[in-house]
Amino acid sequence: MRSSEPARQQTWSSDSYDRHARFVSELAGAVVEWLDLKPGERLLDLGCGDGALTEALAAAGGIVTGVDASEDFIAAARKRGLNVQLADGQALAYEAEFDAVFSNAALHWMTEPDKVLDGVARALRPGGRFVGEFGGHGNVAAIVTAMRATAQRRGGEADLAGPWFFPSPEVYARMLDGHGFEVRRIGLFPRPTPLKSGMREWLKVFRHPFFAQYGAEEDSVLDEVVALLKPVLCDADGHWTADYVRLRFEAVLPG
Repeated sequence: MRSSEPARQQTWSSDSYDRHARFVSELAGAVVEWLDLKPGERLLDLGCGDGALTEALAAAGGIVTGVDASEDFIAAARKRGLNVQLADGQALAYEAEFDAVFSNAALHWMTEPDKVLDGVARALRPGGRFVGEFGGHGNVAAIVTAMRATAQRRGGEADLAGPWFFPSPEVYARMLDGHGFEVRRIGLFPRPTPLKSGMREWLKVFRHPFFAQYGAEEDSVLDEVVALLKPVLCDADGHWTADYVRLRFEAVLPG
């Protein structure tokens, strides 16, 4: 019997994230290179998570402020001694405070991207830059398809399988331009990502609301989705890979 009131909102546990999703910050090297942070620059880390990457940016000499909408993540980031604030990335309140805004693996969770871009443009000083990487068009397509197929067979809210904003470079470049940015570079980068903890743990961390709607059947639905994905995302040795496609960009707010 499906739950009549599924927990629609994605929630985060810094402990489970550290155990099963640490690759998110560990694989951020390319976008950090695009940022090219200089010592003394004021940086806003938008969607800072538990602060692992924020900490590295601060160690590189940046004057870093982190924001995230998860209370658990903010608490974990503060334990690292970071300057972080609980805030909705779709309602930023900064005014011409930063030389750069940076975001890694967070913008696809913010499904009102025009509000994000409004806030980023306000937060930047003239000549400031916006550099980020997030899920692009085609990201986790196989995973979402398996969940949607399961929802169709069992009944349920299929849209909970893929609540993200995954634009193409053309679409996002047009949006940046519409908010006054000049796009320096943008592109899609396929990045098949090994899942050390396996697919089941990935699904539990990133799409718990989809499975929670099935109540007591949650575990069996998880088993079904994993079984659907095994032929395409698991090799003969039992190693799982997620079908990630990242959109990376650098844009400047003219001075």
